Amino acid sequence: MQQQRDAFVANLGKIYGIYTGGFLAFVIFLAILEQLGVPNYILGYLFVFLTLAVYAGIGILSRTTQISEYYVAGRRVPAVYNGMATAADWMSAASFIGMAGSLYLLGYDGLAFVLGWTGGYVLVATLIAPYLRKFGAYTVPDFLAARYGGNFARLIGVIILFSCSMVYLMGQLKGTGVIASRLLGIPVEYGVFVGLVGILVCSMLGGMRAVTWTQVAQYIVLIVAYLIPVTILSAQRTGVPVPQIMYGQVLQRITELETQYGITKHHVAPFVNEDPLNFFALVLCLMIGTAALPHVIMRFFTTPSVREARTSVGWALFFIFLLYFTAPAYAAFAKLEIFENVIGKAVDSLESIQQLPAWVFIYGKVGLVTICGQKAVDPQTVLQACQQAGITALAFDPKVFSIDRDVVVISMPEVAGLPYVIAGLVAAGGLAAALSTADGLLLAMANALSHDIYYKMIDPSASTARRLVVARGLLFFVAALAAYLTITAPAHILAYVSWAFSLAAAGLFPALVLGVMWKNANTPGAIAGMIGGFGVTLFYIVATNTGWMQPWFGVRNISAALFGLPVSFILTWAVSKMTTPPPREIQEFVEQLRIPRGPVLMEEARREG
Repeated sequence: MQQQRDAFVANLGKIYGIYTGGFLAFVIFLAILEQLGVPNYILGYLFVFLTLAVYAGIGILSRTTQISEYYVAGRRVPAVYNGMATAADWMSAASFIGMAGSLYLLGYDGLAFVLGWTGGYVLVATLIAPYLRKFGAYTVPDFLAARYGGNFARLIGVIILFSCSMVYLMGQLKGTGVIASRLLGIPVEYGVFVGLVGILVCSMLGGMRAVTWTQVAQYIVLIVAYLIPVTILSAQRTGVPVPQIMYGQVLQRITELETQYGITKHHVAPFVNEDPLNFFALVLCLMIGTAALPHVIMRFFTTPSVREARTSVGWALFFIFLLYFTAPAYAAFAKLEIFENVIGKAVDSLESIQQLPAWVFIYGKVGLVTICGQKAVDPQTVLQACQQAGITALAFDPKVFSIDRDVVVISMPEVAGLPYVIAGLVAAGGLAAALSTADGLLLAMANALSHDIYYKMIDPSASTARRLVVARGLLFFVAALAAYLTITAPAHILAYVSWAFSLAAAGLFPALVLGVMWKNANTPGAIAGMIGGFGVTLFYIVATNTGWMQPWFGVRNISAALFGLPVSFILTWAVSKMTTPPPREIQEFVEQLRIPRGPVLMEEARREG
């Protein structure tokens, strides 16, 4: 068995090269079917079910009964492939679907998401990943328990981990619902459960081992799907198939059209949709949240060494860069297409409304495009709505024409008149992005419950078989709970994700960083800081989202950690100063943790070797 695993790792380049070629051949095959007249809905079903079948197949082939394989993929994932898996784990539905949609809606101000998420990996590389890899943990609460001496710190860590990961997972399930509803022609709620099946099959049997190799495959799908349509548009519009450097021409044209239509909030103007305080607050919260998200940190437990953990962060940044560098171009091309083909069109007669592009009504039927305040279900509905509102032409105004930000990327190939197979490819990429992150989030939560609560606190003598049964059962329970919450508590994807980052930043980041960098941080201080920071952040999100309280200083609740983060740092420092310093062995533990070389510190991890 060991020889088989070593042979697999040694041939990763060949295996994924064949996989990439097979995927491209599959796309070409579907393009041929489209030209032969195969209905779009058949192509949609093929995209969804064949890609899900591949991911499920990898998950089944990667099944394992070994604890270290289930929790940390045996700690044998090479840096390059761990970087790809990390990028897929990271580039969720929020990145693939939501980022370009927010840039479309907010223009320059949407760059806060790009700056925050990419900048966060600098903090991961310098403050978190190498130290927790040397510790040799299975989970983030494992580190908190060892550093702060006891199960109470572990329990608080599990609660915070579960909360931020659950909110994040809800965003991914919303993304799968949107994509599945478009490709399969089903309600978004049903689409959530379609995605859920794929997530469970990928992760339940093989844990981190299965999730890792599935995420590498998913990254290949999502990056190909993201780059192809915008590259085609760049070639069509500018004559140069490099959208990342050519979309400046598109921005010039958008500015001309904005002036023509009397739009005062220009796409390229800074701080017209967000004031500077909210812009930089969001950047800060996303950066620090990135460095504290448990499912991201867990990826660096899988590398063979501390050095490879650092290297894999660099690879992850490169793979993430490929998409993030393209997102502003994606938004610009999408906005230009809508400005030229929709904005300014007459809606004062049934004949004029029938001239609108077909995609307007396709997405209107599932509630993702509204005209004159009503879902664009059909021309007659649009005409009645616009007559009642006294509107005769479409304007770039949410009250007149609105496309859901979460569907801008998915709809863009159809908006631009590209073949349906390209739209299906993009949807498959978005599905891969949502599933890959959902896999990591589910695993982070289920592992924390099974390893930190069940094994470490309830039944330390549990056998390996029982631990795996519990882990898989909890995986199913957490997935079902997330699906229920996603359906009953709707919000747009980036709201879910931003809340998760704030909760992680305020609840976990100070305890993790001070636990590594300050050897006098003690148990009472860390617990006070985690509870205080997490509590303030959660209170602010709930109170402002329900309307019970107005935002403090006008700060939106997606940047709630702006208040919880300083509370957590101050409480950790102040309480640690006022109480007994940590024991000498803990201080020595911290000193050893900061030395790059040497063996892992956790006894269980040493036994793996």
